[in-house]
Amino acid sequence: MNFLDGSLIPEYQDKLVITAAPYGPEWVPSDFPEDIPVSMKAQVQKAVDCYNAGATVLHVHVREEDGKGSKRLSKFNELLAGLRAAVPKMVLQVGGSISFAPESDGAAAKWLSDDTRHMLAELSPKPDQVTVTVNTTQMNILEQMEEADIAGTSLAEKANREAYREMIVPANPGWVEEHVKRLTAAGIQSAFQFYNINSFETVERLIRRGVYKGPLVMNWVAIGGGMDAPNIYNLANFLRATPDNAVLTLESSMRNVLPVNMMAIAMGLHVRCGIEDNLWRQDRSSKMTTVEQIGQIVRISHEVGREIASGPEARKICKIGEFYSSVDETLAKIGFAPNRKPMQRAALGQAAE
Repeated sequence: MNFLDGSLIPEYQDKLVITAAPYGPEWVPSDFPEDIPVSMKAQVQKAVDCYNAGATVLHVHVREEDGKGSKRLSKFNELLAGLRAAVPKMVLQVGGSISFAPESDGAAAKWLSDDTRHMLAELSPKPDQVTVTVNTTQMNILEQMEEADIAGTSLAEKANREAYREMIVPANPGWVEEHVKRLTAAGIQSAFQFYNINSFETVERLIRRGVYKGPLVMNWVAIGGGMDAPNIYNLANFLRATPDNAVLTLESSMRNVLPVNMMAIAMGLHVRCGIEDNLWRQDRSSKMTTVEQIGQIVRISHEVGREIASGPEARKICKIGEFYSSVDETLAKIGFAPNRKPMQRAALGQAAE
């Protein structure tokens, strides 16, 4: 991205898109009973509360009636139908992991099979986005956390700690290509989850080869444990590669969430918050609900003069429903340089509209 004079001034930035992640599949209801919805009615109401607080993108997971993260597509269909009725202007983003929560005590925390994840393209009603992981990697969500982050929660229990410490994100090349194709065919946007510059580069190559022809909407996931650490050097390196027309949300974990989001607000990027990412106030005096976290972001953004996107504005910023007809058009719309022609030695420049 090019940060020219004025780039930090709010009137030259898009309005802020806030993604709420209120369902937290890694937690059990007893970890935060005041803010973990279990019944279907409560899960829908949580989305309404997040939208009213200022969030316009909802990161969707779903729970069974016993409080465990659901791996049933029928439950996702049920929740999506309720959400479409209750928050019709909200961008619905289904977490591509479905639920990585262990199904029983001592079981592995793992993502579902490739075939099952492909079925997210068949959800009905269909979501606006499905998150797409790129390149198989470690996802040790505990590695950069402090002991106090999980003290008194189910993640502090030996079996759960081990399950999440050993978690792997499966995203081999064949699966990624097929998944993107199926989502596109269904009219669902791929919301890419980039764990480092390598996964970004893989998607750029997919675009250049014509596998994906749509907007580049993505999260920089800085949670450590096989993914980037939340520091300015990693972020700056990622931003140098990011084209100007990409839509970038910053994501981190625990008490790194707020400072990372503050950087996003200042730089004209977008934010994600909620109990899936963080449970705590910055002084760890108490836990902080997803709605409270959204309210904090809204207040800080208003302090620096950056307005919050409405539902329709967020859909426009995220380019929901937009797809392209050719590789050249995709590269130009995103802001990448065009593909090099055979034997071309001159500078590439920018693709023509």
